[in-house]
Amino acid sequence: MSALSPLALGAVAAGGAAGSVCRYLVSVGTISLGFAAPWATLAVNVAGSFVIGLMAELFARELVAPLWRPLLITGFLGGFTTFSAFSLEAIGLWREAPGTAALYVAASVVLSLKACLGGILLARVLA
Repeated sequence: MSALSPLALGAVAAGGAAGSVCRYLVSVGTISLGFAAPWATLAVNVAGSFVIGLMAELFARELVAPLWRPLLITGFLGGFTTFSAFSLEAIGLWREAPGTAALYVAASVVLSLKACLGGILLARVLA
């Protein structure tokens, strides 16, 4: 299956929709239990990171057909949490170059937080 085939794109879209709905349900459920929103985010990030690790290994060992990858990893987990992809990439980089991986993780967190703050500040200036 080509990466840009209608089947692959449909799988990513369907998985993304399902993952997004699941993330929303986890958020609603967590808040209804009396927890603040950040705990729902933590829950989906940790769960998504676990599942992407599991799936990546199953795909690497060819225990799951490759055609499921766009649906499950890119689509579902991408919709559920983008942190899972970050986690998988950081682990892969750690295996090759631990120092570079540490820099990647630190830069990703610090720069992303600064970018988010920058967006907030820009919106305040423009509003």
